[in-house]
Amino acid sequence: MAESPKFGLLEVRRALAEDRARDDITTRLLGPRSAEARFVAQAPLVIAGLPLLTTVFRELDWRAAITLSTTEGSWVEAGTTVATVRGVASALLAGERVALNFLQRLSGVATLTRRATAAVKDTPAKITHTRKTTPGLRNLELYAVAIGGGVENRASLAVAILWKDNHWALLNGRSLRDALQTSPPGVPIIVEVESESQLEAALAAGVTHLLIDNQPPEVLAAWVRRAGPGVTIQASGGITAETVRAYAEAGASLIAIGALTHSAPAAPIRCDISAAATAGGGAPAVSTAPAPR
Repeated sequence: MAESPKFGLLEVRRALAEDRARDDITTRLLGPRSAEARFVAQAPLVIAGLPLLTTVFRELDWRAAITLSTTEGSWVEAGTTVATVRGVASALLAGERVALNFLQRLSGVATLTRRATAAVKDTPAKITHTRKTTPGLRNLELYAVAIGGGVENRASLAVAILWKDNHWALLNGRSLRDALQTSPPGVPIIVEVESESQLEAALAAGVTHLLIDNQPPEVLAAWVRRAGPGVTIQASGGITAETVRAYAEAGASLIAIGALTHSAPAAPIRCDISAAATAGGGAPAVSTAPAPR
């Protein structure tokens, strides 16, 4: 995914258009000159979003020289330069905020995910995401979860059946078994249960993937035993990197953490831009030719 040259292109173009990066009235005052931008981690973090940084500056200055000093998914320490870009100063200044927004957001998601996966180390449990994502950025945020060590979950309404509390409320006297009989063949079925009666109804319907929502670890452990082997148990509901270990030890195979995408703090990364001098000390000539289309 990260290696695709088109990865994030739509999101990058939308962000540049939103910021009107090609109409930056401030940087025009500088005139044509070359510069260098260094992107530096200000705290320990997992870096994610380097392909987007590359896309941002390729869109604004196709001749920019981009050096990635680390690899996607690497844990870096404070003070680490993660990328350097040399090019037209106006392009670097115009793209600085957009590139940082992507880097900080995705690295924040990846870092929080890595902490959660580290917390369940040496257990069978896997960390996964929810659909509680920023509108329009789900593809990128779920990518960042994967970079942080999380696993794939239902990413949209169309890829799996997920029977939740509001579906239970609308059964109107029908049984869950009857409702699920018209499921499209081959589509995964996941049923959320929040009570023992829902648990029994789901098991009676032959469901083999249960989402245990908003239950403490001791209740989840009891329901894992009740479900028995062959049933995947997924835990969700207010779980954090600090509490996730208890759910893993209670027997959850998957642990969905909404906070990975809805509450991950932006990773502290800064951009330092300076004049790029030639070996002789002067500013090198720059090209103002438009990028090829």
